[in-house]
Amino acid sequence: MRITFLFDLLFQEAANGGHANGQSSSASSSSSGSGTMVKTFQAYLPPTNRTYSCVHCRAHLASHDELISKSFQGSQGRAYLFNSVVNVACGQAEERVLLTGLHAVADIYCECCRTPLGWKYEHAFESSQKYKEGKYIIELAHMIKENGWD
Repeated sequence: MRITFLFDLLFQEAANGGHANGQSSSASSSSSGSGTMVKTFQAYLPPTNRTYSCVHCRAHLASHDELISKSFQGSQGRAYLFNSVVNVACGQAEERVLLTGLHAVADIYCECCRTPLGWKYEHAFESSQKYKEGKYIIELAHMIKENGWD
């Protein structure tokens, strides 16, 4: 009974722990203040969902249900815009002039293998681009389709 409770608690925490906002935990190790290595959890999307994964380490990145647009251009070719992602870390936001104008963006990385994936739109300066705020760009060169694409 205790094992079931712990499993349910871990599953609930993974499902509701804010993983879809880019602040997820990952399978990487990090150093705590005491000098010991701590293994953190990687978020897994439900196996019934069509998913996009990191092409380098196969960590889940996004569900197909979170896809907003396939009509974006990254620095290395085509890219997709997602509403939310998992297993992704954000760098510092900086202002960049992109194809659609000035934006404040933060580079995003796979938390599992540290591969640069794209960026997060933190702020759009033009009113027509405000819909991008808080959304994520992942370049096709860095992701692979998995789970039920047949």
